[in-house]
Amino acid sequence: MRTNNFAIATGHPIATDAAEAMLRAGGNAIDAGVAAGLALGVVHPELVSVAGVAPIILRDGKTGQITSYDGVGVWPKAANVEWFHDNFGDTVPEGILRTVVPAAPASWIRALSEYGTMRFADVAAPAVKAARNGFPVFELLSEFVKSRHREYQRFASTAEIFLPNGKPPVVGELFVQTDLANTLQIMIDAEHQTKGDRKAGLAAARSAFYEGEIARRITSFHAENGGLLTMEDMATYEVREEKTYPVKFRDSEIYCCGAWCQGIAMAETLAMLETAGKQRILKSDGDIDRHFLIEVLKRVFADREAFVTDPDYMKIDPAALLDPSFIAARLATISSTRSDPMPEPGNMDCTLASHRGNAGEIPEYVRGSADTSHVSVIDGEGNMFSATPSDPSADTQVIPGTGLSVSSRGSQSRSIPGHLNALAPGKRPRLTPNPILGLKNGKPWLAMGTPGGDIQIQAMAQVLVQMMDCGKSLEQAVLEPRVSSYAYPGSFAPHIAYPNKVLYEQNLSDNAVTELKSLGHDMESWPPQTWKAGGICVAMSDENGELTAFADPRRAGTATVNI
Repeated sequence: MRTNNFAIATGHPIATDAAEAMLRAGGNAIDAGVAAGLALGVVHPELVSVAGVAPIILRDGKTGQITSYDGVGVWPKAANVEWFHDNFGDTVPEGILRTVVPAAPASWIRALSEYGTMRFADVAAPAVKAARNGFPVFELLSEFVKSRHREYQRFASTAEIFLPNGKPPVVGELFVQTDLANTLQIMIDAEHQTKGDRKAGLAAARSAFYEGEIARRITSFHAENGGLLTMEDMATYEVREEKTYPVKFRDSEIYCCGAWCQGIAMAETLAMLETAGKQRILKSDGDIDRHFLIEVLKRVFADREAFVTDPDYMKIDPAALLDPSFIAARLATISSTRSDPMPEPGNMDCTLASHRGNAGEIPEYVRGSADTSHVSVIDGEGNMFSATPSDPSADTQVIPGTGLSVSSRGSQSRSIPGHLNALAPGKRPRLTPNPILGLKNGKPWLAMGTPGGDIQIQAMAQVLVQMMDCGKSLEQAVLEPRVSSYAYPGSFAPHIAYPNKVLYEQNLSDNAVTELKSLGHDMESWPPQTWKAGGICVAMSDENGELTAFADPRRAGTATVNI
């Protein structure tokens, strides 16, 4: 590979440009990925927060080592599940009470310090520029804020940014975030004022956020408004390097993140599809057997609900979900002639956690998952970077004077004493974001991820099957119409399940829809190419080192390649 080659795909053109600028300035894929991730927190403020989550999986081109950082914060030390349950019932309420320690700054800086080459000021420059000067409002941003107008108008500091003049931002107008630019500048200034090497400067930037003025503003607001975050919570937070789970899938090896997110569920999905074989996933006409795929996914989600949480609290070894005998037993429960409305989990002496029925809430498949974007980068030296930063702004309150919607990822915990995913001091909510990397013959092949909450695994699995089993090109595979199951308790509050429910994009063939209905699936359509079906971003390298990239047109992403 030539060192000046690169492939980039991100959730927004400004983020893609930020990544490219770092690479053209001599940086590597990690520098580029961090720059794009920071930019996404500015230009996708409805779905991504600078003070949100940032799970990362990367490959070091020099050593071939694959590393993941959890990039998710923990519940404050003052969190008490009994108090939450007594006051709010089974789900964590919206607002600052669902705030966990913001992890993204620590995650970006950890990756940059250990595998990057640039300073924080370098990688943050595009984000600061976009925040201070503004950027044109794009359709998804406008649509999302409009669809959640009630939520955004609850808090004055949030409405000031997202509802200028009391109305949702209009496509094409400038969206300016001066306070957010100033917050990032505080971190840059701390780096500039530090004597020492690059790593010392990065540590100073991190300290400015977690121990300095930014932390004081966040925690003071919590203290004054009934929140839980303290300076101790901020100062003691450390992002964790976590085990990855490589899974053989056809002629590739897909590296997934761990059980602190959906990574282990992604690995289980691929393990089931690999064990079943290409002949089982494809029908005689060469199309995907979507009934089989949906039934696989429903079992994976049943297992996720029953077994998966912060690994420090799990009752099983996450690797048990990938055991060949367990995988075979799960496949054996799938019928080719009927849908299973909502499968039970596999046999590990655990029972499926209770879930809520529809109590009148707007279904998740109608609203769309309120989270996340993605960045994938591969450079000419074999460095690979895949990150899925997240955290929406509609369900929490912007900290006045900072521009920060601090991580509301507590929405994925339960306030049910004794529940596997019950909140607890120092415990991580189980994330939905789960970036992946793929190798072929030990060499870089693919960096991939997508927004979409519980749709993420489903969208990525369909793209991989379309490429590897159906022989489609990357672009063709991403553009194929998708199906998505909702027959499991949702990851986000209020965690509703919809047995047998399947959403499909309207450009799916009539024959496919009719067949799925005949097998018992409760089919409901989305518009074709809807953002609710995900927003895949992929950077790829073939066996000759030729690079390509593609960003799903369902969302606002773009891709670029230099060869």
